[in-house]
Amino acid sequence: SIPVCIFILMINLCSCKKYLDVRPNLAIVSPTTLENAQALLDYSQKMNLSITPSCMEASADDYFLTPDSYNALLTSYQDIYIWQQYIVNYPNDWSACYLPVYTANYCLEVTEKQKRTPQNEATWGNVHGSALFFRSYYFLELLMQYAKAYKDSSAKIDLGIPLRTSSDFNVPSERSSVYDCYHFILNDLKTATALLPDLPAHVLRPSKCATYGLLARTYLLMNQFDSALKYSNRALSQNSSLIDYNMSPCDNCDIRAPLASTAAIFKKFNAETLFYTEMNGYGTTQGASRALVDTILYKSYMDNDLRKIAFFTPKGGFYRFKGTYSQSTLSNYFTGITTAEMYLISAECSARLNDVDNSMKLLNTLLSKRMKVGTFQAVSAADQQEAIAIVTAERRKELFFRGLRWADIKRYNALGAGIILTRKIGDNIYTLMPDAGYYALPIPDDVIKQGGIKQNPK
Repeated sequence: SIPVCIFILMINLCSCKKYLDVRPNLAIVSPTTLENAQALLDYSQKMNLSITPSCMEASADDYFLTPDSYNALLTSYQDIYIWQQYIVNYPNDWSACYLPVYTANYCLEVTEKQKRTPQNEATWGNVHGSALFFRSYYFLELLMQYAKAYKDSSAKIDLGIPLRTSSDFNVPSERSSVYDCYHFILNDLKTATALLPDLPAHVLRPSKCATYGLLARTYLLMNQFDSALKYSNRALSQNSSLIDYNMSPCDNCDIRAPLASTAAIFKKFNAETLFYTEMNGYGTTQGASRALVDTILYKSYMDNDLRKIAFFTPKGGFYRFKGTYSQSTLSNYFTGITTAEMYLISAECSARLNDVDNSMKLLNTLLSKRMKVGTFQAVSAADQQEAIAIVTAERRKELFFRGLRWADIKRYNALGAGIILTRKIGDNIYTLMPDAGYYALPIPDDVIKQGGIKQNPK
């Protein structure tokens, strides 16, 4: 409709300005109906595509750069790669995530002004629940990048993010605690589950199943394994489909398709997808044209593991990534929620709760769809610690370049893993220690200057 088109144009205009001091006057053109609000939430270019943060993936350890690739980068991206304070101007990860938050807040204000009736109940519920989901989704993405890992001992004093709940740009931004941020997300998601349909009309839309998945992801980041297990199991009860890589080529994948061909290695919106989002391209160090797969990680895939073919292709004596679910050959990698992630969450939580048999059963369900037919041998673990090690290794291999590794390293270190990251550029060695403040990445300088919020410590 015309009002929605004008509103979208206003969002685009706002996105080209400084995003903390914009004062748009939308009173004349603002959409006010539930149908208009649903159309805003369905505008995938502003709600799903090329939005989720990229700098945390650029900071993680699944890839490396050659000296030539590193030297070709702008200084700010070199700094991201070697964990130095960096300056990334607008647009950036921060602004990319807060734009859909703004839209979600606006749509929530629409539903608050609309009386809920038996006639509009389904529409009202879908708009309100979807807006809560989108806001929670991007709040969590921002926490994963800009906040410390959740720890019970410090969550109430560690700085989180601004919990923007109004579309009014005049409302000042203040950082809430990590504790308050996570519990705000949990409360909104639990409200959304009662409003959304079990499964979506399209995976660009939220659903009850996707909300269960996001709850599982959130609780896992909090190391609350019983709750994470409950919600990952609920998500799988709604959709447990897995792509059998042995069936390639099929409707969902053609794992041997060359990058230069028009065939998709993985179908966009495939059977495993519960909710679809993509990474933005601002943190360009991990772009497929230059990022090479960590050699130790690549060698950890067994020869009968079809992911080795599906995910990677040779490049200059090493390997690059090709296996995103977004069909992108650049850096707009798929970062949504999948059934495979739910199996891995259930498996890890079962292991951490010392249900080793169930953990291995869940993991083997996934791996049986990834190994070459006739060669699969079920994995087993002698004890809890071995089960945890096996599952977390498989999590890293399955969820490659999904925007999750940085947050995983943080939560593993919060549990005492002691992971030390290392980069080598020529003769120079750079390290990031497990307790480094840099795991909460620096907030863009223009946000600090304009909004007056606190910067993360160096």
